[in-house]
Amino acid sequence: MIRAHKIRLHPTSEQANSFARAAGVARFVWNWALAEWNRQYEAGEKPTALKLKKQFNAIRREQFPWTWDVTKNASDQPFLDLGKAFTAFFEGKARRPKFKSKKRSKPSFYLANDQFEVRDHRLWVPKLGWVNMAEKLRFQGKVLGARITSTADWWFVSIQVELPEEIAVKKAAAVGIDVGLNRLATLSTGEQVENQAFLKTALKKLRQANKRLHRRKPGSKNREKARRQVARLHYQIVCLRQDVLQKLSTRLADSYGIIGVENLHLKGLLKNRRLARAFSDASLGTLVRLLEAKAPQRGGQVIKVDRFFPSSKTCHCCGWTWDQMTLKDRIFVCQNPSCSYFQFPQDRDHNAGHNILREALRLIGLVDQAVSGTGSDEDGNWAVDAG
Repeated sequence: MIRAHKIRLHPTSEQANSFARAAGVARFVWNWALAEWNRQYEAGEKPTALKLKKQFNAIRREQFPWTWDVTKNASDQPFLDLGKAFTAFFEGKARRPKFKSKKRSKPSFYLANDQFEVRDHRLWVPKLGWVNMAEKLRFQGKVLGARITSTADWWFVSIQVELPEEIAVKKAAAVGIDVGLNRLATLSTGEQVENQAFLKTALKKLRQANKRLHRRKPGSKNREKARRQVARLHYQIVCLRQDVLQKLSTRLADSYGIIGVENLHLKGLLKNRRLARAFSDASLGTLVRLLEAKAPQRGGQVIKVDRFFPSSKTCHCCGWTWDQMTLKDRIFVCQNPSCSYFQFPQDRDHNAGHNILREALRLIGLVDQAVSGTGSDEDGNWAVDAG
């Protein structure tokens, strides 16, 4: 199992300039290799990453001597990355590689495991020396490599470590999750996780910062200061959102063996011009992806329920369907006289969480428990055989 630990760096001004030069070399080599790949491919040749690397090294000392001022990985790794990118493109797994812009692309460069060293709160980089890290490396194992990146004028290192595969302990508990905008997540247990809406909260400051940026003269130092302020605000919003999603997904993966969620069509939801910003701010897709990554590592599984399954319109007790239900109806009231919840107000999202859990159990073959209700306690909490 390969894990990565992203740590913030505290470089000096000279070290930060060296990082910027190394990232510039990596970007230049990528663009050169991509242009040469396209030229050779249009000429009927079969370019490869290794051929392009040999071709570049043959002319490097004469035409690009400034690329020797930084670590060699900054000029070697882009060829390998480009080869992997074209392999994924020809297999239909990704888009065609594009040129990297100095303004729009994120500065970064790679370090192989033999090109750096980690000790306590320090990172040793070739031709640069020791750089201070904000914290220690939390994983103990074989270090495979590292990538240094810049975000909002702050530098980070992501260190990849190979860890022994752990035997995950299966859990008997199961839960259904209804995600939305009013509340980020409503569990079938009744727990509610509020949607913090960090972008909406910081929108006033962000608009003021953008106005200040566009009023500055292009190329001036004041414009650069304003750009940094906007970048820091965006990064702060991302960090706050990621903190909530990471903690929530970790807690759910640690507590439940089966997690049922809706398979939402997020691209379609983002086409709604009235709700696109709210959906982006909630980042529902990121929550589902985190659950899919963390649950299997902890012995659990994520079951996706079909997006057309009427989880909100169906009574979780008797199955009665409220066909005329709208988005404004936040309370579900069952109209089936034989149901134990007849005329009993229920929270719409809580009822949907029960239905999602029931459907998830049905999809994995636990039909008897999902239909008869065995396996649930008085509060509606479900448990399944951990074996």
